[in-house]
Formats: sequence, structure tokens, C-alpha cells
Amino acid sequence: MAGRRPALAIDIGGTKLAAAVVEPGGRLVTWAQVPTPHSLDSGQLWRTLDALTGRVLEAARITVPSELAGVGAGCGGPMEWPAGVVSPLNISQWRSFPLRARLQKRFSGIPVRVHNDAICVVAGEHWRGAGRGRSNVLGMVVSTGVGGGLILDGRVIEGASGNAGHIGHVVVDPEDGPVCACGGRGCLEAIARGPALVAWAQGEGWRQGQPEATAKDLADDGAHGHPVGLAAMRRAGQALGIAIASATYLCDLEVVSIGGGLSQAGAILFEPLEEALHAHARLKFVRNLRVVPAALGQSAGLVGAAALIFAAERYWTGD
Repeated sequence: MAGRRPALAIDIGGTKLAAAVVEPGGRLVTWAQVPTPHSLDSGQLWRTLDALTGRVLEAARITVPSELAGVGAGCGGPMEWPAGVVSPLNISQWRSFPLRARLQKRFSGIPVRVHNDAICVVAGEHWRGAGRGRSNVLGMVVSTGVGGGLILDGRVIEGASGNAGHIGHVVVDPEDGPVCACGGRGCLEAIARGPALVAWAQGEGWRQGQPEATAKDLADDGAHGHPVGLAAMRRAGQALGIAIASATYLCDLEVVSIGGGLSQAGAILFEPLEEALHAHARLKFVRNLRVVPAALGQSAGLVGAAALIFAAERYWTGD
């Protein structure tokens, strides 16, 4: 039956490429991921993604596109939407890369939908995660970059260009904040994204001379009491709390769900986040906001990409 066909879901970020075959109810049948290869050129990166999707389809015993209900993909932004021409800030090889057209050629005859990766996170969390049953949700990705997607009144908000929700470029420190890849100064992403935290921590004496050190290493050291690790997570948490307070005042949110690798840091990130949020969100109507790690964990983006196919009436308006 057509209504029981699974979807292929793809999640493209600066840290990893992931793909999954997903059932109509949101369960991942099979999935795989690889680190995002920044040393490859544009075409080689596409071939890496194509090989990854081939692996998960083979594992699910899917041999032709017609066995799928469709293909949903989330990719870091910005992008030209709904054309799906992507220029992710943290994947320098892809500038004006025609991702949707490439996927449509590869999977002809079925729906192919591409959206911002953070919009896929919020779609997944609203459909099957921490935002289920709520109408006003912000989903965030805090990893190699910081992105956001909005559900207001139960529907995804695209904005004028399809890029609404870019909370990573809300300015949280205009005077002393670092320069951002977008060209601005003091953006949330410039402070709280993983590589920026690592660079800041190494400037404070943490693991100097170790270019392979990651934000996960930094969070792990902080969890074990390393003072620079703790200070870095506090730095990120405070910036996140300030940005979320601003977004909540603007959008009257009920839930903020945070995914991405850094969201797994736990209390050393979320406690300073809550402190900053409560310091800046003082009016009564914002006090009931819940800020939680993504209930779907690292699968949120994949489940949300599948939601572009299975729950398009709420999460996709691009056709």
C-alpha cells in the first residue's frame, strides 16, 4: 500500500551526514552516518552523501525510488527555498549547490523536499518529540553551527525567503563578541557553536597544541570539573539563554527543544542557560517556557525530514 511506504530522510550538517529509512509513524527502520568530509570538493561531497543514502536503502532492501513515499532532507542554511539551493555557512564546498535538484534527479518520480536542518529538528520534535501537543515551539541545533526553526500556531514558519528561525544570528554581545562567519559581530553562533567554544577554550589554556580537540572533549572535561571546560559551557549557556529570552518575547513560545551535539553536555550547559533566561525573561507570559534537550536526541533532524513527507500539511508549503 502506498500509504505504508517509508521515506528516505537525510540530515546534512557541518559535523555529520546522516540518512535513514523512516516509517510513516516516525520510527527509524535503519540509519547510518559519516563525518562531514570538509577536505572534499563539491562533487565529491555529493557522491559521499549519495553513497550514504545507498547504504541505508540497501539495508532496508529498497531497490527503486517507487518503493519510497518520498525523500525529505534537512541542510544547514542559508538556502534558496523552496528550490533547495543550499549555501551552508559551515560547509564551505557547497555554495549555491542545487541539492533538491540533485536529489530529484537521483529519486525521480517521488516527492523530494529540502528544508533548513533546524526546521527539520523542530518538525521532528513537534511531530513526535518534546513539542508534541504544543502549538508554539522553537527547535534549535547547537553543533558546528547554531540554527533554529519555528512552529507557531501549529505550523512551520518559513518567512519571506524560507530562512525564518535563524536564531544563531541573533546578536547577544554586540560590543565584545567575536566576528561571525555571516560577517556580523557577537552573533549567538559565533559564541556558542562547538568550534568557536574550542577556539576560545584553547585561548584560555585548554588542550593547547591539540588541533583535533572537539567540543565534546571540552564538555567532557567540564563535566569532570575542568575550570575552562566549565567556563566554556557557561559562556555558551548564557548566550543561548539571552537569545532564547528574546525569541520567546517575540514569538510567545511554549517549548524550546535543543538538539545537536552540544545539547548532550547536560547540566553544565542547561543550568547557565536557565539562569540567563530567567534573568532576561521577566514578564509573566514567558515564565512557563520549557527549555529541554531534544526528546528525539540525534534523530530529531531525521524524523523531521521524514515529517516533510508524512505530515506535509503542517511542515511543508513549498509545492
